[in-house]
Amino acid sequence: MTLLEAIILGIVQGLTEFLPVSSSGHIEIAQAILGMQSLSEREEALSVFLHGGTALSTIFVFRKDISELVSGIFSASWNREKKFAILIVISMIPAGLAGLFLDEYISGLFDGKVGLTGAMLLVTSVLLWFADKAGSPQMNVNPGKALIIGIAQMIAILPGISRSGATISTSLLLRIDRNQAARFSFLMVVPLIVGKMLLDLMDEAESGFAAWDGIMIPLAAGFGASFLTGILACRWMLLLVQRSQLRYFGLYCLIVGFIALFWTFF
Repeated sequence: MTLLEAIILGIVQGLTEFLPVSSSGHIEIAQAILGMQSLSEREEALSVFLHGGTALSTIFVFRKDISELVSGIFSASWNREKKFAILIVISMIPAGLAGLFLDEYISGLFDGKVGLTGAMLLVTSVLLWFADKAGSPQMNVNPGKALIIGIAQMIAILPGISRSGATISTSLLLRIDRNQAARFSFLMVVPLIVGKMLLDLMDEAESGFAAWDGIMIPLAAGFGASFLTGILACRWMLLLVQRSQLRYFGLYCLIVGFIALFWTFF
């Protein structure tokens, strides 16, 4: 892994984690183009740092919301922050169960399967197109809808299915207000990303962080690139949801999906 490769993957991760184009799918395609092994120990170590960068960028952009949420949770009275926190916990259940019981199977999906990524990008394209036509939804998130959005997040584990695209599109199709849909989509993933990072760090600690030897500079560069580009992409995505411009990313996913399929079969 070179410094340039780490920076390129950091930029890809930062941009595509929040924009509705599938970060996992683009990382798979970028690694295939760069000739990198998806499941090598060093690339797994880089993945921890890249996700750490985007997790931190989410916390930075939503720092006020997170501060209010934490204050509300520890308040003695029942309030909207506690209700929102419960909805986030409900939304985490499907992806949490998938990660707990299907971790090895899921890992196998990220083994250079560019064809699968291309096919799933086409699915993302269709979903974004329909969501952009959802009109002006005005409803709020409730427990049932939080669970459905959580199922969408679980399905988005597949490379090529955009997590933000799936959760925001599902929210809009459920007639949830656009502001609340975007806010809920970004905040619901923070506990999962942080939890996954801690588990990965525990695994690395057991091996004495051997995969980090000699590549700390590329890892740090990848982290910084994903953090900075993640901030820009997150704020941009909030504007795009408000302006009903998801269909343009649907067209982008359509084009990239067909390119990935062509790359695989031709």
